[in-house]
Amino acid sequence: MSKTIVMIHGMASGGWAWDNYRSVFEAAGYTCLTPMLPLHDVDPHAEPNPALGQLSLLDYAKSLEQLISSLPERPILMGHSMGGLLAQILAARGLASAAVLITSAPPAGILALKPSVLRTFFPIVSRWKFWEQPFRFSQASAEFGILGRLSPAQRAAEFAKFVPESGRAAFEIGYWPFDRRRASHIDAKDVTCPMLVIGATEDQITPASVVRQIAEKYPTASYRQYNQHAHMIMIEAGWQTVAQDVLHWVNQHSASIDG
Repeated sequence: MSKTIVMIHGMASGGWAWDNYRSVFEAAGYTCLTPMLPLHDVDPHAEPNPALGQLSLLDYAKSLEQLISSLPERPILMGHSMGGLLAQILAARGLASAAVLITSAPPAGILALKPSVLRTFFPIVSRWKFWEQPFRFSQASAEFGILGRLSPAQRAAEFAKFVPESGRAAFEIGYWPFDRRRASHIDAKDVTCPMLVIGATEDQITPASVVRQIAEKYPTASYRQYNQHAHMIMIEAGWQTVAQDVLHWVNQHSASIDG
């Protein structure tokens, strides 16, 4: 299996979200790439580029596919939140040797709009034509839906890094029945690589019940669920245990394929 890992960040986030995992996997001999999605490498406090609002999941996937096509081998894809959905899209295109989905957003066909998800996104989706505009998470929404298991100091520090996000991408994830582009539609039979799907019992924005359904969609997937963790499982207290479990899984699959 590949010794290159492409780590794909989630909504309003950036490559910095992978700093902990990057240190673990690079120490184990993997080359880790943490690309920024289009129009995400910006000053968090700057006015958003209006073009961001209409960027599709397919635009994000195209950018990542261009990166992957420049690599000498098919990488392992590791995606968090929306990045997990992008990893699924790319895996269905045959671009992954393996995929790890961490508190992932779901593809079309899985109902994601649970009460806690609606509470997190209501200030965004209640705006007319939100699907054409950039948006920002409010601090209250971020702390409830995304940052809840972090300390107050960590919440403030992480929220300060959040950048604007695409309303179009949010629409494609949450309102997929109305998306004529079918951006988040994935045929399960097109995903043939090994897949590890990780859920967290206290996750409010990608609830464990939703993430489990992602694992059930793919015949090649296995599911692991972690108690006392939420959406930002890669940086919450105890992240090391989860990272080592992921590393063990990746190493096992590397050995089975390489052997």
